[in-house]
Amino acid sequence: MGGGIAGVIALLLGLFFGVGPEELGLSEGSPEPAASSTAAEGVAASCRRGSDANAREDCRIVGVVNNVQDYWRAEFTRRGGRYQDARTVLFSERVGTACGTATSVVGPFYCPGDARVYLDLDFFGELRSRFGARGGPFAQAYVVAHEYGHHVQDLTGTLRRAQDGRQGAGSNAVRVELQADCYAGVWARHATTAPDERTGRPVLSELTEEDVRDGLDAAAAVGDDRIQERLQGRVTPESWTHGSAEQRQGWFATGYRTGDLARCDTFR
Repeated sequence: MGGGIAGVIALLLGLFFGVGPEELGLSEGSPEPAASSTAAEGVAASCRRGSDANAREDCRIVGVVNNVQDYWRAEFTRRGGRYQDARTVLFSERVGTACGTATSVVGPFYCPGDARVYLDLDFFGELRSRFGARGGPFAQAYVVAHEYGHHVQDLTGTLRRAQDGRQGAGSNAVRVELQADCYAGVWARHATTAPDERTGRPVLSELTEEDVRDGLDAAAAVGDDRIQERLQGRVTPESWTHGSAEQRQGWFATGYRTGDLARCDTFR
């Protein structure tokens, strides 16, 4: 992981809402066992009603995961393709993955090596306390939908474009992240209208303007410029890996406003 404050800054700038740790040199060799990890399927067994999702954060996250994957499964089918589910792992402290060993400082990420989304639930508190986001249930949903956007990119072959090692405002790494933000917005547009496969009702009964503001606020809070300004007191676009606050908000809004996958081409 590197040493000293420079390593910490690089880690924070590179990983929040990111893809597999192997692209970032997180670890080498055999992964250590997880301090605590649970497959989302195990949590789902105790999450049966909407009231469970309202009362328990893990149930709410699992509900979003299920609905996001339902949406992408239907979308792939509509386009003549086949969606492959990605498992979700909830962890604390550290977790072993096919991409290496990750600690909770990484935040949420997608590992293409095992096609799994890894979520540390403590991150949502960090989003508020460390990054200044307002938080709220829909901010959490945005984070989950963004990570599953990376899975979609993996299935379609787009994700590998971020692995050329380049950084900067116009890099493929940034374009991949912004597209995942747009995909999160597309899902959000359909989450209030498309019926859930399990209940026959939309997973979100309504999406208020405040909910949308929470999602946009979360997207802005993890913009490269915001994080750089907070950590080093200046903005250096040549080292961006995820895009600015304005870009992240803009692409989420594009997906949400249009609900159209075709409008998420950040590589044009």
